[in-house]
Amino acid sequence: MFARKTAAGFALLSLALAQTLSGCSTVSMAEGGAHPGSQMQASFSNVGGLFSGGPDAPAYSTRIFVVSTRKGGNHSTELTPGAVARYSLDTITVPPGHEAGDLERPNWGAPDPRRHIAVADHSALDDREFRSQLAAQISGRVGLSRDVLVYVHGFNTSLDDARFRLAQLVVDGNFSGVPVLFTWPSKSALLAYGADKESATASRDAYLKVLNEIAATPGVGRVHILAHSMGTWLTMETLREAALSGTPDLNGKLGQVLLAAPDIDLSVFRQQISRLDASKFSVFVSKGDRALQLSAGLQGDRRLGALDPGSSRDRELIDGLGVSVYDISAFSSGLIGHDNYANAPAVVSQIGATLNKAPTDQGQAVIDAGADRSVRPDPRAITTTDLPPVAEEQKAAQ
Repeated sequence: MFARKTAAGFALLSLALAQTLSGCSTVSMAEGGAHPGSQMQASFSNVGGLFSGGPDAPAYSTRIFVVSTRKGGNHSTELTPGAVARYSLDTITVPPGHEAGDLERPNWGAPDPRRHIAVADHSALDDREFRSQLAAQISGRVGLSRDVLVYVHGFNTSLDDARFRLAQLVVDGNFSGVPVLFTWPSKSALLAYGADKESATASRDAYLKVLNEIAATPGVGRVHILAHSMGTWLTMETLREAALSGTPDLNGKLGQVLLAAPDIDLSVFRQQISRLDASKFSVFVSKGDRALQLSAGLQGDRRLGALDPGSSRDRELIDGLGVSVYDISAFSSGLIGHDNYANAPAVVSQIGATLNKAPTDQGQAVIDAGADRSVRPDPRAITTTDLPPVAEEQKAAQ
């Protein structure tokens, strides 16, 4: 009996720690999942890639390009041969009752698109088709809608976790450009942190290749990057590689680089950012991020995303980095506090405001009047007032 209780207790502890280390796995679970094996119940008609239908049709849909070094599907833990990327174009639907910051997922069974975020369409592409389809998506767009947002997830994240999170961020942040997910395989296991970092490292060449392909697309605007947790390390290493090859700004196309809860050693980040234009980078930190605290304990070094702007010592570190730093500690939710960047509506709004600024904007976000919003919320419902970086906030208080 004691042995069984001990084993059960260890299993529960392992599960809790796995959640702590998770890069993006904390999601809002909707009540009453659909019965296993049930089919999508809403009736759709696909017109120009946008979904319309009866009263049960989802309120919003967004098309996402997926670039993956996963060998298989949703929970694949292996790299593709040679870590060569695979491509697809997926349509993700978001339910009518969606609330900003939530990922409406069923507790069990297949998703009901009237209540849950879901995959409505999946089309595999080869490299040539990806470039062609991306160019077609950008063609005819004007202003900010020509921008591309590349999202890179963190540790312990399935394909569905990543593409659903990107769809949520696009809808909640009112991003009018073209979203692209770069996803790499995770072992999704407590003791596989090192193995996951190796998988991320092996994906650098594929990541840089797709960034260069996006930047070279005719008519493209800026190429923004939003990375989370271990995905920030992959992003910084890839951009450092781009700098070493002579294209630190992707031939003038690199836009904003947003690093959420970066799981990066401070000394390593200093080396990485020294080769890049720090003014393009925003870092979202939280002193209560328990996942990063555990990561620091495992690796022996402080993590960039766990800096405390209220500490005089950390203030000096922040001032020396040259990047914009946003303290989102006050928006912490749950026991872990690692997904605040996406779970807190005010922070998502800040991300949207940053991405929706024209290059010369200094104040409110400018929403492109020519953008297609037929499947997005009314932009007037989105708060776009900037949260000041901590340096500006402290100056204003003096």
